[in-house]
Amino acid sequence: MERTRTWWVRYPMVTATLAAGLVGAVLTATGRDDLTHLVLTVYVLAVAARQAWSMVASLLRGSFGLDVLAVTAIVATVLVGDVWAALVVVLMLTSGVALEEYATARAHREVSALLARAPQRAHRVEADGAVSELTVDQVQVGDLLLVKPGEAVPVDGTVEGTGASFDESSLTGESLPVEHGPGEQVMSGSVSLEQVVHVRATVPARESQYQKIVELVEAAADSKAPIVRLADRYAVPFTAVSLLIAGGAWWASGDPLRFAQVLVVATPCPLLIAAPVAFLAGMSRAAKNGVVIKSGGVLEQLARVRTVAFDKTGTLTYGHPVVDLVEPAAGTDGDELVAFAAAAEQYSPHVLAQSVVDAARSRGLEVPPATEVVETTAAGVEALVAGRRVVVGKATHVAAVTGAQVEHGTTAPGRLTVHVGVDGRYAGRLVLADEVRANAAGTIASLRGLGVRHVVMLTGDAQATADHVAAGIGVDDVRAGLLPAGKVEAVAALADRPVMMVGDGVNDAPVLAAADVGVAMGAKGATAASESADVVVMLDDLGRVATTVAICRRTVRVALDAIWLGGSNGPRHR
Repeated sequence: MERTRTWWVRYPMVTATLAAGLVGAVLTATGRDDLTHLVLTVYVLAVAARQAWSMVASLLRGSFGLDVLAVTAIVATVLVGDVWAALVVVLMLTSGVALEEYATARAHREVSALLARAPQRAHRVEADGAVSELTVDQVQVGDLLLVKPGEAVPVDGTVEGTGASFDESSLTGESLPVEHGPGEQVMSGSVSLEQVVHVRATVPARESQYQKIVELVEAAADSKAPIVRLADRYAVPFTAVSLLIAGGAWWASGDPLRFAQVLVVATPCPLLIAAPVAFLAGMSRAAKNGVVIKSGGVLEQLARVRTVAFDKTGTLTYGHPVVDLVEPAAGTDGDELVAFAAAAEQYSPHVLAQSVVDAARSRGLEVPPATEVVETTAAGVEALVAGRRVVVGKATHVAAVTGAQVEHGTTAPGRLTVHVGVDGRYAGRLVLADEVRANAAGTIASLRGLGVRHVVMLTGDAQATADHVAAGIGVDDVRAGLLPAGKVEAVAALADRPVMMVGDGVNDAPVLAAADVGVAMGAKGATAASESADVVVMLDDLGRVATTVAICRRTVRVALDAIWLGGSNGPRHR
């Protein structure tokens, strides 16, 4: 009962229209047709006047809407004495607005759910072991936080103690639990599933992942789709044709009732409703897939994209080196080679050191402790491991320290080689590469299938490295050695537009802003890239780019169906 009363209050114009119809029906049933005519005439003309005032305001702003047909139909039906037909048109108008509001609320369900789950409180572990409760804004970098089962991580941080499973569906759309071990980054908004977790805060709440997502989602929720204006642009010919047909019907029949009848049939309320609802539904569907589209205008641009430009590192590739090949020298076992290298590298801050350690752990190898560690900048590292002298680094450094002949071999473009010497003997080498994403080629093929005619790679890497990556994934236009300004110039010069640029790093921020549509890759809502981008793919999944374009194309197709077919096909297509 309460829900029913709320509905009547929420949509007062629908309530008033139904009430007017009920009063008219009662008066007609009691034989007061004259009073019925008066009551309904006053009511429908009042609604028409209200709608006309709104229409005039729109005209003054330079917008010609389709409501002019509805107002004309109401007045025409009153003039010919058919007040019940006028009431039907008014019911179409008022219920249309109510339907739009209801559909908008449903389309924003994913957005509202995301905002409602924003972390508000945190539990901090004090120096004496006591746990105190505070707001997320009071959390400081370095605080040790306790997250209970079922609670959301309040700020971005690293897992301490034992690892745990997290539900990241509200952030990335990933439906399966995600495991995070000690030292791994965990995003604010992730929900601990089964156990108490300790998280060390790495950034304050205002810079955390969830807050950035909330800001992006709020921007998307407040946007208005240009397709509504596109529908309004159809209003001029639609109105002219409708009036011409109505006038022709009047002239041919000699009956002014025909004029009113044509206008009643032509009243385009479904068109005005279905187009914006389709856009809002499309944005909601994208959000459910872990993609935040900042505005409806961006959605329309995505549907028409003809050129896609990709950054290489971190976008088409994973953005971090991994050990791709293990090539031990004669007399050395592969696992032994990796273990020795990892033992020497485990204390090094060098970007490649962690990759070597990760390779050992992925093989299930124990990384022994190392002593007497000496690192030579830009050359390599020496250490004593299990009583054996190990040196890891460049070929020249290993050769100089061990006195052994180092086998340089050949290295393919885009790969780096780490050499290893043990006890004055050359032990072998590890080849590292920034792996191309497994779905990169499939994503590009899908984009071409969606109407993209030109795919280009923009990168600061060397030409040979860029060409090697491009050859394996189907990119035929490679622009290498570009600084951020060069990427902006390259995008500006692309002729087949709209152009979508996909990148991930801070250095991509300028070109993402310059493109017709900028897409920031990965769950990195706090980066400059996502701030300047029009679309943020929250999950580090390149395939979501093609999925988003497909959603946008379908959304615009449904909206155009609404324009041409009065909105009757739109809901069924979704």
